[in-house]
Amino acid sequence: MKRKLILAGATAIAMSLSGAAFPGANDYVFEPVNAEVKRGDGVIVAVRLKHKASGKPVTDAVIIQTRIDMAPDNMADMASPLTPEPSKEPGVYAFKTELSMAGRWLLSIAAKVQGEPETVVGKVIFRATR
Repeated sequence: MKRKLILAGATAIAMSLSGAAFPGANDYVFEPVNAEVKRGDGVIVAVRLKHKASGKPVTDAVIIQTRIDMAPDNMADMASPLTPEPSKEPGVYAFKTELSMAGRWLLSIAAKVQGEPETVVGKVIFRATR
């Protein structure tokens, strides 16, 4: 009986520590810097990566995957290439692309954050205007 109580207590402590001590990929969010951009060639789309709890920008993420397409307007086949661009603002990740049509474009992005074992994934919608 005493052994069961000790085991239950140790399990409860371990579970509480794992929830509080280790952030997860869901503790981060990608947000658009400017959700509305002009359509055309050489358009810059930029996202800010933040830690939700602190609101602080994540400056050392490594972007491992990106895609931009018109999935929100039921045209996922309409995709454009993305080229990383330097950013002057900490925690902002910018890309040059061609947004050939006005409408909603979905940026799908995945990043590795230092100290986080899971990949941080985000989906950000930009509206291209005429």
